[in-house]
Amino acid sequence: QDLSGSMSSQAQSRIQKIAGHLLAASPAAGGSCPVSRDSCPVSRASGSPAAGARGGCPCPASGSCSRGEPACPYVADSVKAWPLINSNPHVVSTAAPLRVVITGAAGQIAYSLIFMIAKGEMFGPHQPVVLHLLDIPKMVDSLKGVIMELQDCALPLVRGVVATDNLKEAFLNANVILMVGAFPRGPGMERKDLLAKNVAIFKEQGAAIEQFASRDVKVLVVGNPANTNCLAAMSMAPSIPKRNFSALTRLDHNRALAQIALKVGVPVQRVHNVVIWGNHSNTQFPDLTHAHISHYPQTGITTPASSAIGDDKWVKSTFIPDVQQRGAAVIKARKLSSAASAATAVVGHVRSWLLGTRSGEVVSMAVSSDGSYGVPEGLIYSFPVTCKDGNYTIVQGLSVDEFGKGMMGTTAKELLEERTMAFELLGLKL
Repeated sequence: QDLSGSMSSQAQSRIQKIAGHLLAASPAAGGSCPVSRDSCPVSRASGSPAAGARGGCPCPASGSCSRGEPACPYVADSVKAWPLINSNPHVVSTAAPLRVVITGAAGQIAYSLIFMIAKGEMFGPHQPVVLHLLDIPKMVDSLKGVIMELQDCALPLVRGVVATDNLKEAFLNANVILMVGAFPRGPGMERKDLLAKNVAIFKEQGAAIEQFASRDVKVLVVGNPANTNCLAAMSMAPSIPKRNFSALTRLDHNRALAQIALKVGVPVQRVHNVVIWGNHSNTQFPDLTHAHISHYPQTGITTPASSAIGDDKWVKSTFIPDVQQRGAAVIKARKLSSAASAATAVVGHVRSWLLGTRSGEVVSMAVSSDGSYGVPEGLIYSFPVTCKDGNYTIVQGLSVDEFGKGMMGTTAKELLEERTMAFELLGLKL
Protein backbone atom coordinates (compact mmCIF):
# COMPACT_ATOMS: atom_id res chain seq x y z
CA GLN A 1 0.00 0.00 0.00
CA ASP A 2 1.05 3.62 -0.49
CA LEU A 3 0.96 6.24 2.28
CA SER A 4 -2.70 7.07 1.60
CA GLY A 5 -3.70 3.45 2.28
CA SER A 6 -4.50 2.64 -1.34
CA MET A 7 -3.04 -0.44 -2.97
CA SER A 8 -0.38 0.37 -5.54
CA SER A 9 -0.78 -0.75 -9.15
CA GLN A 10 2.41 -2.78 -8.76
CA ALA A 11 0.94 -4.69 -5.80
CA GLN A 12 -2.33 -5.25 -7.65
CA SER A 13 -0.42 -6.60 -10.63
CA ARG A 14 1.55 -8.99 -8.43
CA ILE A 15 -1.58 -10.31 -6.70
CA GLN A 16 -3.23 -10.92 -10.08
CA LYS A 17 -0.11 -12.72 -11.29
CA ILE A 18 -0.01 -15.04 -8.26
CA ALA A 19 -3.75 -15.69 -8.41
CA GLY A 20 -3.52 -16.50 -12.09
CA HIS A 21 -0.68 -18.92 -11.44
CA LEU A 22 -2.59 -20.68 -8.67
CA LEU A 23 -5.58 -21.14 -10.96
CA ALA A 24 -3.54 -22.36 -13.90
CA ALA A 25 -0.88 -24.35 -12.13
CA SER A 26 -2.69 -26.20 -9.38
CA PRO A 27 -3.00 -30.01 -9.67
CA ALA A 28 -6.78 -29.65 -9.80
CA ALA A 29 -6.40 -27.58 -12.93
CA GLY A 30 -3.93 -30.02 -14.42
CA GLY A 31 -1.03 -27.68 -13.77
CA SER A 32 2.52 -28.29 -12.69
CA CYS A 33 2.80 -27.38 -9.04
CA PRO A 34 0.45 -27.34 -6.04
CA VAL A 35 1.93 -24.06 -4.80
CA SER A 36 2.92 -20.86 -6.53
CA ARG A 37 6.42 -21.07 -7.94
CA ASP A 38 6.83 -17.51 -6.64
CA SER A 39 6.91 -18.97 -3.12
CA CYS A 40 10.48 -20.23 -3.55
CA PRO A 41 12.88 -17.77 -1.82
CA VAL A 42 15.35 -18.36 -4.64
CA SER A 43 12.76 -17.28 -7.21
CA ARG A 44 10.95 -20.49 -8.07
CA ALA A 45 9.09 -18.44 -10.71
CA SER A 46 12.27 -18.15 -12.74
CA GLY A 47 13.69 -21.55 -12.01
CA SER A 48 13.83 -24.16 -9.26
CA PRO A 49 15.80 -27.42 -9.10
CA ALA A 50 12.58 -29.28 -9.90
CA ALA A 51 11.68 -26.96 -12.75
CA GLY A 52 15.04 -27.31 -14.44
CA ALA A 53 16.72 -24.08 -13.33
CA ARG A 54 15.04 -21.82 -15.85
CA GLY A 55 15.71 -18.12 -15.82
CA GLY A 56 17.68 -16.41 -13.07
CA CYS A 57 17.69 -19.12 -10.38
CA PRO A 58 21.29 -20.05 -9.46
CA CYS A 59 20.44 -23.66 -8.69
CA PRO A 60 21.83 -26.34 -11.01
CA ALA A 61 19.31 -28.06 -13.25
CA SER A 62 19.26 -31.34 -11.32
CA GLY A 63 21.06 -30.44 -8.11
CA SER A 64 20.08 -29.04 -4.74
CA CYS A 65 18.95 -25.50 -4.06
CA SER A 66 21.75 -23.02 -3.29
CA ARG A 67 19.79 -21.88 -0.24
CA GLY A 68 19.00 -25.37 1.04
CA GLU A 69 15.38 -25.33 -0.13
CA PRO A 70 14.04 -28.78 -1.12
CA ALA A 71 13.25 -29.38 -4.77
CA CYS A 72 9.54 -29.54 -5.48
CA PRO A 73 8.60 -33.23 -5.15
CA TYR A 74 5.58 -32.95 -7.39
CA VAL A 75 7.31 -32.12 -10.67
CA ALA A 76 8.70 -34.97 -12.77
CA ASP A 77 12.10 -34.54 -14.40
CA SER A 78 11.15 -35.58 -17.93
CA VAL A 79 14.83 -36.22 -18.75
CA LYS A 80 15.08 -38.94 -16.08
CA ALA A 81 11.52 -40.27 -15.90
CA TRP A 82 10.31 -43.72 -16.95
CA PRO A 83 8.97 -43.43 -20.53
CA LEU A 84 5.46 -44.41 -19.40
CA ILE A 85 5.29 -41.32 -17.15
CA ASN A 86 3.66 -38.27 -18.68
CA SER A 87 5.33 -35.04 -17.59
CA ASN A 88 3.64 -32.76 -20.14
CA PRO A 89 0.96 -30.57 -18.51
CA HIS A 90 -0.71 -29.94 -21.89
CA VAL A 91 -1.71 -33.56 -22.60
CA VAL A 92 -2.95 -34.76 -19.19
CA SER A 93 -6.48 -35.30 -20.48
CA THR A 94 -5.27 -37.61 -23.27
CA ALA A 95 -2.32 -39.28 -21.51
CA ALA A 96 -2.56 -43.05 -21.05
CA PRO A 97 -3.25 -43.89 -17.40
CA LEU A 98 -0.97 -46.14 -15.40
CA ARG A 99 -2.71 -49.18 -13.95
CA VAL A 100 -1.57 -49.30 -10.33
CA VAL A 101 -2.29 -52.32 -8.14
CA ILE A 102 -2.34 -52.01 -4.35
CA THR A 103 -2.64 -55.28 -2.46
CA GLY A 104 -3.90 -55.31 1.12
CA ALA A 105 -5.89 -52.30 -0.03
CA ALA A 106 -8.21 -52.23 2.98
CA GLY A 107 -5.29 -51.94 5.42
CA GLN A 108 -3.81 -48.98 7.27
CA ILE A 109 -0.84 -48.35 4.99
CA ALA A 110 -2.96 -48.61 1.86
CA TYR A 111 -5.53 -46.15 3.20
CA SER A 112 -2.85 -43.46 3.39
CA LEU A 113 -1.15 -44.57 0.19
CA ILE A 114 -4.21 -44.61 -2.07
CA PHE A 115 -4.90 -40.90 -1.65
CA MET A 116 -1.23 -39.93 -2.06
CA ILE A 117 -1.18 -41.73 -5.41
CA ALA A 118 -4.52 -40.26 -6.44
CA LYS A 119 -3.23 -36.72 -5.79
CA GLY A 120 -0.16 -37.22 -7.99
CA GLU A 121 2.49 -37.50 -5.29
CA MET A 122 3.91 -40.78 -6.63
CA PHE A 123 3.91 -40.31 -10.42
CA GLY A 124 3.74 -36.53 -10.68
CA PRO A 125 0.85 -34.14 -11.29
CA HIS A 126 0.43 -34.93 -15.01
CA GLN A 127 0.13 -38.73 -14.89
CA PRO A 128 -3.41 -40.21 -14.69
CA VAL A 129 -3.97 -43.52 -12.91
CA VAL A 130 -6.44 -46.37 -12.72
CA LEU A 131 -6.32 -47.87 -9.22
CA HIS A 132 -6.73 -51.63 -8.77
CA LEU A 133 -7.48 -52.35 -5.12
CA LEU A 134 -6.98 -55.99 -4.10
CA ASP A 135 -7.85 -57.59 -0.79
CA ILE A 136 -9.29 -60.79 0.65
CA PRO A 137 -13.03 -61.43 0.08
CA LYS A 138 -14.22 -60.32 3.51
CA MET A 139 -12.52 -56.91 3.08
CA VAL A 140 -13.86 -56.03 -0.37
CA ASP A 141 -17.03 -54.44 1.00
CA SER A 142 -14.99 -51.99 3.07
CA LEU A 143 -13.21 -50.93 -0.13
CA LYS A 144 -16.53 -49.60 -1.39
CA GLY A 145 -16.22 -46.85 1.21
CA VAL A 146 -12.71 -46.04 -0.04
CA ILE A 147 -14.07 -45.75 -3.58
CA MET A 148 -16.79 -43.38 -2.36
CA GLU A 149 -14.16 -41.22 -0.67
CA LEU A 150 -12.05 -41.15 -3.82
CA GLN A 151 -15.10 -40.05 -5.77
CA ASP A 152 -15.84 -37.37 -3.18
CA CYS A 153 -12.29 -36.01 -3.48
CA ALA A 154 -13.00 -35.26 -7.19
CA LEU A 155 -9.35 -35.87 -8.07
CA PRO A 156 -8.71 -35.29 -11.78
CA LEU A 157 -5.89 -37.82 -12.12
CA VAL A 158 -8.08 -40.78 -11.12
CA ARG A 159 -9.49 -42.32 -14.30
CA GLY A 160 -11.03 -45.35 -12.63
CA VAL A 161 -11.02 -47.63 -9.58
CA VAL A 162 -11.34 -51.41 -9.43
CA ALA A 163 -11.95 -53.11 -6.07
CA THR A 164 -11.65 -56.89 -6.17
CA ASP A 165 -10.53 -60.13 -4.53
CA ASN A 166 -9.82 -61.69 -7.94
CA LEU A 167 -6.14 -61.91 -8.92
CA LYS A 168 -6.76 -61.79 -12.67
CA GLU A 169 -8.95 -58.71 -12.39
CA ALA A 170 -6.41 -57.05 -10.10
CA PHE A 171 -3.22 -57.77 -12.07
CA LEU A 172 -4.50 -57.62 -15.65
CA ASN A 173 -2.26 -55.25 -17.67
CA ALA A 174 -0.84 -53.77 -14.46
CA ASN A 175 1.99 -51.26 -14.91
CA VAL A 176 2.92 -50.82 -11.25
CA ILE A 177 2.19 -53.27 -8.42
CA LEU A 178 2.53 -52.29 -4.77
CA MET A 179 2.43 -55.48 -2.72
CA VAL A 180 1.43 -54.06 0.64
CA GLY A 181 -0.66 -56.94 1.97
CA ALA A 182 1.03 -59.75 3.92
CA PHE A 183 0.25 -62.10 6.78
CA PRO A 184 1.22 -60.35 10.04
CA ARG A 185 3.39 -61.96 12.68
CA GLY A 186 1.30 -63.09 15.63
CA PRO A 187 2.30 -63.69 19.28
CA GLY A 188 4.64 -66.64 19.60
CA MET A 189 4.87 -67.18 15.85
CA GLU A 190 8.22 -68.53 14.70
CA ARG A 191 9.98 -66.96 11.71
CA LYS A 192 9.58 -70.16 9.69
CA ASP A 193 5.82 -70.17 10.34
CA LEU A 194 5.59 -66.54 9.24
CA LEU A 195 7.58 -67.30 6.10
CA ALA A 196 5.35 -70.29 5.31
CA LYS A 197 2.20 -68.12 5.49
CA ASN A 198 3.68 -65.36 3.35
CA VAL A 199 5.48 -67.52 0.80
CA ALA A 200 2.11 -69.10 -0.01
CA ILE A 201 0.59 -65.64 -0.57
CA PHE A 202 3.45 -64.29 -2.68
CA LYS A 203 3.80 -67.52 -4.63
CA GLU A 204 0.19 -67.19 -5.79
CA GLN A 205 0.43 -63.47 -6.47
CA GLY A 206 3.78 -63.86 -8.26
CA ALA A 207 2.23 -66.45 -10.57
CA ALA A 208 -0.63 -64.02 -11.27
CA ILE A 209 1.89 -61.29 -12.13
CA GLU A 210 3.56 -63.70 -14.55
CA GLN A 211 0.25 -64.53 -16.20
CA PHE A 212 -1.61 -61.21 -16.30
CA ALA A 213 0.60 -58.14 -15.70
CA SER A 214 2.29 -55.96 -18.31
CA ARG A 215 5.70 -57.33 -19.35
CA ASP A 216 7.42 -54.13 -18.15
CA VAL A 217 5.55 -54.02 -14.83
CA LYS A 218 7.38 -52.53 -11.84
CA VAL A 219 6.80 -54.39 -8.56
CA LEU A 220 7.49 -53.08 -5.06
CA VAL A 221 7.05 -55.44 -2.11
CA VAL A 222 6.15 -53.76 1.19
CA GLY A 223 4.59 -56.57 3.24
CA ASN A 224 7.04 -58.22 5.63
CA PRO A 225 9.34 -60.08 5.51
CA ALA A 226 9.63 -57.82 2.48
CA ASN A 227 12.98 -58.96 1.04
CA THR A 228 12.11 -62.65 0.99
CA ASN A 229 8.48 -62.04 0.01
CA CYS A 230 9.90 -60.15 -2.98
CA LEU A 231 12.17 -63.09 -3.80
CA ALA A 232 9.18 -65.47 -3.67
CA ALA A 233 7.07 -63.34 -6.03
CA MET A 234 10.00 -62.76 -8.40
CA SER A 235 10.76 -66.48 -8.54
CA MET A 236 7.22 -67.18 -9.74
CA ALA A 237 7.39 -64.61 -12.56
CA PRO A 238 10.40 -65.69 -14.63
CA SER A 239 9.40 -63.72 -17.74
CA ILE A 240 9.49 -60.41 -15.85
CA PRO A 241 13.04 -58.99 -15.56
CA LYS A 242 14.46 -59.39 -12.06
CA ARG A 243 15.40 -55.73 -11.99
CA ASN A 244 11.68 -54.90 -12.16
CA PHE A 245 11.24 -56.21 -8.61
CA SER A 246 12.29 -54.41 -5.44
CA ALA A 247 11.50 -54.40 -1.73
CA LEU A 248 11.03 -51.42 0.56
CA THR A 249 13.89 -50.14 2.69
CA ARG A 250 13.09 -46.47 2.02
CA LEU A 251 11.31 -46.32 5.38
CA ASP A 252 14.58 -47.30 7.11
CA HIS A 253 16.41 -44.81 4.89
CA ASN A 254 14.03 -42.01 5.94
CA ARG A 255 14.34 -43.00 9.59
CA ALA A 256 18.12 -42.76 9.33
CA LEU A 257 17.93 -39.31 7.71
CA ALA A 258 15.61 -38.10 10.46
CA GLN A 259 17.81 -39.39 13.31
CA ILE A 260 20.87 -37.63 11.87
CA ALA A 261 18.93 -34.39 11.38
CA LEU A 262 17.68 -34.50 14.97
CA LYS A 263 21.17 -35.21 16.32
CA VAL A 264 22.83 -32.36 14.41
CA GLY A 265 19.88 -29.96 14.63
CA VAL A 266 19.30 -29.31 10.93
CA PRO A 267 16.26 -29.62 8.63
CA VAL A 268 16.03 -33.20 7.35
CA GLN A 269 16.23 -32.12 3.70
CA ARG A 270 19.84 -31.09 4.28
CA VAL A 271 20.89 -34.66 5.14
CA HIS A 272 21.84 -36.74 2.11
CA ASN A 273 23.04 -40.17 1.04
CA VAL A 274 22.67 -42.45 4.04
CA VAL A 275 22.69 -46.10 3.02
CA ILE A 276 20.63 -49.02 4.27
CA TRP A 277 22.41 -52.31 3.61
CA GLY A 278 20.72 -55.70 3.69
CA ASN A 279 17.43 -56.91 5.10
CA HIS A 280 14.43 -54.90 6.23
CA SER A 281 14.79 -56.37 9.71
CA ASN A 282 16.72 -55.68 12.88
CA THR A 283 19.89 -57.02 11.21
CA GLN A 284 19.95 -54.20 8.64
CA PHE A 285 23.00 -51.91 8.56
CA PRO A 286 22.13 -48.19 8.56
CA ASP A 287 25.35 -46.60 7.31
CA LEU A 288 26.11 -42.88 7.59
CA THR A 289 29.75 -43.22 6.52
CA HIS A 290 29.05 -41.66 3.12
CA ALA A 291 26.27 -39.29 4.19
CA HIS A 292 26.72 -35.54 4.18
CA ILE A 293 24.91 -32.44 5.41
CA SER A 294 24.50 -29.52 3.02
CA HIS A 295 24.75 -25.89 4.16
CA TYR A 296 26.27 -26.90 7.48
CA PRO A 297 27.56 -25.30 9.60
CA GLN A 298 26.75 -22.40 7.27
CA THR A 299 25.35 -21.77 3.80
CA GLY A 300 27.53 -23.12 1.01
CA ILE A 301 29.47 -25.62 3.14
CA THR A 302 28.97 -29.39 2.92
CA THR A 303 30.06 -31.47 5.92
CA PRO A 304 30.30 -35.26 6.24
CA ALA A 305 27.61 -36.51 8.62
CA SER A 306 30.17 -38.41 10.70
CA SER A 307 32.19 -35.21 11.20
CA ALA A 308 29.13 -33.15 12.06
CA ILE A 309 28.11 -35.74 14.67
CA GLY A 310 31.64 -36.41 15.94
CA ASP A 311 30.54 -39.26 18.19
CA ASP A 312 31.27 -42.78 17.00
CA LYS A 313 29.87 -44.24 20.22
CA TRP A 314 26.49 -42.61 19.50
CA VAL A 315 26.54 -44.00 15.96
CA LYS A 316 27.11 -47.59 17.10
CA SER A 317 25.16 -47.65 20.37
CA THR A 318 22.22 -45.35 19.56
CA PHE A 319 21.84 -44.51 15.86
CA ILE A 320 22.16 -48.01 14.42
CA PRO A 321 19.93 -49.82 16.96
CA ASP A 322 17.35 -47.01 16.95
CA VAL A 323 16.93 -47.28 13.17
CA GLN A 324 16.95 -51.08 13.30
CA GLN A 325 14.26 -51.19 16.00
CA ARG A 326 12.21 -48.14 15.08
CA GLY A 327 9.26 -50.19 13.83
CA ALA A 328 8.96 -52.00 17.16
CA ALA A 329 9.23 -48.68 19.00
CA VAL A 330 6.35 -47.24 16.96
CA ILE A 331 4.20 -50.29 17.73
CA LYS A 332 5.00 -50.02 21.44
CA ALA A 333 4.04 -46.33 21.54
CA ARG A 334 1.14 -46.34 19.11
CA LYS A 335 -0.15 -49.89 19.65
CA LEU A 336 -0.28 -50.07 15.85
CA SER A 337 2.39 -50.47 13.20
CA SER A 338 3.81 -47.64 11.09
CA ALA A 339 1.25 -46.58 8.50
CA ALA A 340 1.62 -42.96 7.34
CA SER A 341 5.42 -43.16 7.43
CA ALA A 342 5.36 -46.45 5.52
CA ALA A 343 3.04 -45.00 2.89
CA THR A 344 5.28 -41.95 2.57
CA ALA A 345 8.27 -44.25 2.07
CA VAL A 346 6.45 -46.22 -0.63
CA VAL A 347 5.70 -42.99 -2.49
CA GLY A 348 9.32 -41.87 -2.18
CA HIS A 349 10.69 -45.23 -3.33
CA VAL A 350 8.55 -45.39 -6.46
CA ARG A 351 8.97 -41.69 -7.24
CA SER A 352 12.77 -42.04 -7.14
CA TRP A 353 12.64 -45.27 -9.18
CA LEU A 354 10.30 -44.01 -11.91
CA LEU A 355 10.87 -40.25 -11.96
CA GLY A 356 14.62 -40.46 -11.32
CA THR A 357 16.98 -39.36 -8.56
CA ARG A 358 18.51 -35.91 -8.60
CA SER A 359 22.17 -35.55 -9.55
CA GLY A 360 24.33 -36.66 -6.64
CA GLU A 361 21.41 -38.18 -4.74
CA VAL A 362 21.65 -41.75 -3.47
CA VAL A 363 18.67 -43.70 -2.11
CA SER A 364 18.27 -47.19 -0.66
CA MET A 365 16.39 -49.96 -2.46
CA ALA A 366 16.32 -53.70 -1.82
CA VAL A 367 17.00 -55.28 -5.21
CA SER A 368 18.31 -58.52 -6.67
CA SER A 369 22.03 -58.66 -5.92
CA ASP A 370 24.43 -58.84 -8.86
CA GLY A 371 27.33 -59.72 -6.56
CA SER A 372 28.20 -56.11 -5.71
CA TYR A 373 30.07 -55.65 -2.41
CA GLY A 374 30.40 -59.43 -2.11
CA VAL A 375 26.69 -59.96 -1.54
CA PRO A 376 25.59 -63.39 -2.87
CA GLU A 377 23.88 -63.07 -6.24
CA GLY A 378 20.11 -63.31 -6.31
CA LEU A 379 19.46 -62.18 -2.74
CA ILE A 380 17.02 -59.28 -2.41
CA TYR A 381 19.42 -57.01 -0.56
CA SER A 382 19.27 -53.28 0.12
CA PHE A 383 21.93 -51.27 -1.70
CA PRO A 384 22.66 -47.61 -2.41
CA VAL A 385 21.25 -46.80 -5.85
CA THR A 386 20.64 -44.01 -8.33
CA CYS A 387 17.70 -44.08 -10.76
CA LYS A 388 17.01 -42.96 -14.30
CA ASP A 389 14.52 -43.95 -17.05
CA GLY A 390 12.70 -46.29 -14.68
CA ASN A 391 15.86 -48.27 -13.91
CA TYR A 392 18.18 -48.32 -10.91
CA THR A 393 21.97 -48.58 -10.80
CA ILE A 394 23.79 -49.91 -7.74
CA VAL A 395 26.37 -47.33 -6.64
CA GLN A 396 29.82 -48.87 -6.89
CA GLY A 397 33.11 -48.20 -5.14
CA LEU A 398 31.93 -47.10 -1.68
CA SER A 399 34.48 -47.91 1.00
CA VAL A 400 33.28 -50.16 3.83
CA ASP A 401 35.34 -50.59 7.01
CA GLU A 402 35.69 -53.82 8.99
CA PHE A 403 32.79 -52.95 11.28
CA GLY A 404 30.56 -52.31 8.25
CA LYS A 405 31.66 -55.52 6.54
CA GLY A 406 30.70 -57.46 9.65
CA MET A 407 27.26 -55.82 9.74
CA MET A 408 26.72 -56.46 6.03
CA GLY A 409 27.72 -60.10 6.44
CA THR A 410 25.31 -60.62 9.35
CA THR A 411 22.30 -59.32 7.43
CA ALA A 412 23.32 -61.32 4.31
CA LYS A 413 23.48 -64.47 6.44
CA GLU A 414 19.93 -63.88 7.66
CA LEU A 415 18.72 -63.42 4.08
CA LEU A 416 20.46 -66.60 2.97
CA GLU A 417 18.67 -68.51 5.74
CA GLU A 418 15.34 -66.99 4.69
CA ARG A 419 16.00 -67.84 1.05
CA THR A 420 16.72 -71.48 1.92
CA MET A 421 13.44 -71.75 3.84
CA ALA A 422 11.48 -69.93 1.13
CA PHE A 423 12.83 -72.09 -1.71
CA GLU A 424 11.98 -75.25 0.23
CA LEU A 425 8.43 -73.95 0.62
CA LEU A 426 8.27 -72.98 -3.07
CA GLY A 427 9.64 -76.35 -4.16
CA LEU A 428 12.53 -74.66 -5.96
CA LYS A 429 16.20 -75.58 -6.08
CA LEU A 430 18.89 -73.12 -5.09
